Amino acid sequence: MTDQRRVLLLAHPGRAQAREVACQLVDALSGHGIQVGLLPEEASALGLADNDHVHLAAEDDPSAGCELVVVIGGDGTILRAAELAHGSGTPLLGVNLGHIGFLAEAEYEDISSTIDAIVERRYTAEDRLTIDVSVFRDGELVTRTFALNEASVEKAARERMLEVVVEVDGRPLSRWGCDGVVCATPTGSTAYNFSAGGPVVWPGVEALLMVPISAHALFARPLVVAPTSVLAVEVLAGTNGSGVLWCDGRRTVELPPGARIEVRRGGTPVRLVRLHQAPFTDRLVAKFDLPVSGWRGAAERRRRSAGGRAEGGRRA
Repeated sequence: MTDQRRVLLLAHPGRAQAREVACQLVDALSGHGIQVGLLPEEASALGLADNDHVHLAAEDDPSAGCELVVVIGGDGTILRAAELAHGSGTPLLGVNLGHIGFLAEAEYEDISSTIDAIVERRYTAEDRLTIDVSVFRDGELVTRTFALNEASVEKAARERMLEVVVEVDGRPLSRWGCDGVVCATPTGSTAYNFSAGGPVVWPGVEALLMVPISAHALFARPLVVAPTSVLAVEVLAGTNGSGVLWCDGRRTVELPPGARIEVRRGGTPVRLVRLHQAPFTDRLVAKFDLPVSGWRGAAERRRRSAGGRAEGGRRA
């Protein structure tokens, strides 16, 4: 007798397609003997609370004992799932209902093949680097959290600039008057970091990023540092500007003047499911709809060259 297979399902209740996909997943997976869990509030919002095939998951650790967390929605929903599953390390499989959905592996139109992959266990999981974030006030630790994409220190008031000093590996680097500072992971390099003018970093590269937002300074360039480095941002004491810390756009901490934020490599990665082994370059092209017409590539050049030699041989 084998152990019961279990999957946690998280969905964006506000999306019209979410209930349709959720019902399809519940019916198909339960039909193959896989138990599907939902959070009670989410099950009610999706109209699945009374479904006999749905197990209501515990609020405190909903992904415990699950082989997968299947996430229906956009990147914001996947980031919420990362928060819920961070402690258990359960892999996340995103089904995109949003616009870009960079973290999602499957699209809404491919739900049938996605269900088959889950049933047949035709998937792999890759670890994504996270960051641990600590907030200090008057030298005392007041908050500790994590992020998959980024931790951003931003000005609290639109009319005021934020005055900060940034630090790398215990040494001061520069002082910026700015709208904020983004500290990102390679996974987050295509999110807020990208919008702030930071570089796109391939997920296989282990590094941390620091990018100023609208900084008024001579040296205000994006930085890529070692994964062992510790980044720090200090909101200058004695200034009128206060700030706010955002982690993955979900968790916030107020930052009065004098607050210090430290960012280091996270102790626990987030695991993302992969159904396809396509290169990250292909994902960039597909998600951002990048123009690549006219490309021939090395393989195509070799094929054309071989065809030319064969034709020349026949002429001889």
